[in-house]
Amino acid sequence: MSRQAGRGTEAKKVSAELFTLTYGALVAQLIKDYESDEEVNKQLDKMGYNIGVRLIEDFLARSSVGRCHDFRETADVIAKVGFKMFLGITPTVANWSPAGDEFSLIVDNNPLTEFVELPDGHQNLNYSNLLSGVLRGSLEMVQMEVDVTFLQDALKGDNTTEIRLKFIRRLEDALPAGEE
Repeated sequence: MSRQAGRGTEAKKVSAELFTLTYGALVAQLIKDYESDEEVNKQLDKMGYNIGVRLIEDFLARSSVGRCHDFRETADVIAKVGFKMFLGITPTVANWSPAGDEFSLIVDNNPLTEFVELPDGHQNLNYSNLLSGVLRGSLEMVQMEVDVTFLQDALKGDNTTEIRLKFIRRLEDALPAGEE
């Protein structure tokens, strides 16, 4: 391996660790600022949503992925391209509903939780809830309304982390207000 290639990998690792530690500081501050885990979860989801709304443009520009034809194709793109591109992991797509409108992303190694233990008294905290918002926000920008929930969380003693996505409806292409 060349020196340059090694530096690129090393820089990505440092960047990922910095992001993980910064995220931990953000969650710790939210815990101090809000009364309940439920409120912290809402704030993380809201922040994630805003990130997802903006992140989708970068994703589409860098990935050259075209429009997905169905929810199964969307699931594969999220897992194999989106998570890989932004978090360096590839979750497993599993547990499809019979109707094909729900699936789970199984995350074996969540980089957000690498140096984390949930604080005592915060068992209702969905530490990685930012991811729920990112998924909702980015999918909304490509005209898909989805519900995203954590079914399992390794931080709470589960064997793995499972994020459940449920397709709600296709959104109509709408012009912003005043641009009719």
